[in-house]
Amino acid sequence: MNFSGLRVASLESRRADDMVRLITKFGGEACVSPSMREVPIEPNRPAIDFAYRVITGEIPIVIFMTGVGFRYLLRATEKHVDPQRFIDALSDITTIARGPKPASAMKEVGIQATHRVPEPNTWRDLLRTIDEGIPVANQVVGIQEYGVTNTSLVAGLEARGAIPETLRVYGWEYPEDTGPLEENVKAIANGQRDLLLLTSAHQVVNMLRMADSLNLTDALRDGLAQTAIVSIGPTTSDMLRESDIHVDMEPSHPKMGHLVSESAREATGLVEKRRAEYQSSQSSRVSVSSNGEAPEDRQPLAAIDDHPSQSSLFMMACRGEPTPRTPIWLMRQAGRYMQEYRSVRSQQTFLELCANPTLCSEVMCTAVDRLGVDAAIIFSDLLPILVPMGFDLEFVKGDGPVIHNPVRTAADIDRVKSLDNPQDLGFVYETVRQTRKDLPASIPLIGFAGAPFTLASYAIEGGGSKQYAATKQLMRADDGGWAALMDRLTDAIIVYLNEQIAAGAQCVQLFDSWAGCLSAADYTRFVLPWMQRIIAGVTPGVPLINFATGNPELLPLLRGDRRTVVGVDWRIDMASAWKRIGHDISVQGNMDPTVLLTDPKTIRAAAQDLLDEVGNRPGHIFNLGHGVMQMTPVENAIELVRAVQELSVRDDSSGSSDGSHH
Repeated sequence: MNFSGLRVASLESRRADDMVRLITKFGGEACVSPSMREVPIEPNRPAIDFAYRVITGEIPIVIFMTGVGFRYLLRATEKHVDPQRFIDALSDITTIARGPKPASAMKEVGIQATHRVPEPNTWRDLLRTIDEGIPVANQVVGIQEYGVTNTSLVAGLEARGAIPETLRVYGWEYPEDTGPLEENVKAIANGQRDLLLLTSAHQVVNMLRMADSLNLTDALRDGLAQTAIVSIGPTTSDMLRESDIHVDMEPSHPKMGHLVSESAREATGLVEKRRAEYQSSQSSRVSVSSNGEAPEDRQPLAAIDDHPSQSSLFMMACRGEPTPRTPIWLMRQAGRYMQEYRSVRSQQTFLELCANPTLCSEVMCTAVDRLGVDAAIIFSDLLPILVPMGFDLEFVKGDGPVIHNPVRTAADIDRVKSLDNPQDLGFVYETVRQTRKDLPASIPLIGFAGAPFTLASYAIEGGGSKQYAATKQLMRADDGGWAALMDRLTDAIIVYLNEQIAAGAQCVQLFDSWAGCLSAADYTRFVLPWMQRIIAGVTPGVPLINFATGNPELLPLLRGDRRTVVGVDWRIDMASAWKRIGHDISVQGNMDPTVLLTDPKTIRAAAQDLLDEVGNRPGHIFNLGHGVMQMTPVENAIELVRAVQELSVRDDSSGSSDGSHH
């Protein structure tokens, strides 16, 4: 397979001639325009100070991000600092090379990097290397930067107690001749390129800068939406996604040869799929249900603001709008099944992690990035809301959450405080703000709370339970205790969710993990009035996902006003569930999480079965029927996301694609 004459754009600078040769060799029309050049910062007084501080022991850890940056640092300091003395000092301290290029540059002058970050050499891999055995707390960590400051890396180091100090030794400017770059930007904006190959994150920056200077930003974005984009690796992909630009493919290795040859092999399929998605997004958003009839009494809701994520597939599905494919995210998508989470978690207790907004954001953004999901949920827990209400909460290894002062009688309820100061939970709202800031703007962020029955059960039982005997005893006592506890919890939950929305959440979810122990009659009497108060009290127009597990008989009771999305667990097939709920309400779910313990073929078949049950009815968000299980291989979670995103693409025949190119 080759490019078959397709127009292949590239913004490669340093190896532009090689790129032209490779694209041509594989049958493409090469449209290569250098987009940047490295410019050393001269004179560089901060670099000279940096070298002195390394020599005097003030900077005990240095991260080298690029090989060219290491060489420029030596060049910038050689006239002011004894070069050999500086090299010897670097040999004596802890040095971290972000991959093979800085390690090779250091080796040229006789320095062996203490640690080398493994592929794909992203900032997340760098932090994972640190978590695996480099003590950085209370240490000054020097970072040789390239291009713009990596704020995520700096924040990650600060969250680990380090004192990061950044040093720029070179910058990226336009090439001296900007004509070819201008020509490529205009051609992409006019839909005159079929593929775009990118080998550096800063190529994205300069492409957007050039479009802005030509007053072509909107046209360029529209052109990119029709162009298949292949990124050389995760760092470049991160920059694309942060710039709200899609990525269609990454090669198996972050090398130019792999980039071009693998792009050529997949080119025809990539271009066809990209154009089909573009046409689908441009066509009128009129859909039919699986039996070919118009959806029953379903008028999509309006977005409540103009945040970029409001046009995401997830938010469209929440509002009941037809979508080009089915959105997917996973409950507990950042959890113990991920090595990145375990590395961060090993450094502190669970409650300490929940109280650290920077780390909470890092954990969730890492999961979103690895899985490729369509929505993020803040990393937190159901129970911290109980702490300012007077409960003594501890997470005990092996036992999970334990409340040491549970309430058992109406008299005990008197010591349950109201959430008079919402800022007692300010760390959660800061987690919302930080995660919203760190996520691509196109990815919606979900806030959440425990539902009042589940929180009450924890508060009464003191932990998990199989029978909920103490909870049901207070519930049925008819002495005012149950109503008083539910009132206080309900008031707190309304405030808590609205604070999360104010901090930047686009949607909120209520988790009613224990409601399945109730009959429909008991739920109607002892829970529903307070749930209705919450749904009425949450900021109007913000989608609210109401998720209760364990008893499908409760499903019709979970629908609130029209912005409510009903979460469905795996104990019922989705077609039956949606019929019980009513097709005028959106739904979320509901694949059994144990399917992820199997193999890719089984996962793909289960995803197809669920999508077939739903058909083309708008308003479905694909999720598991509960959270990702701890023993789940992360590759299987990634496989599910890919399968849903491929199989659910609506086309003019079947509404799905076979995804055979994977």
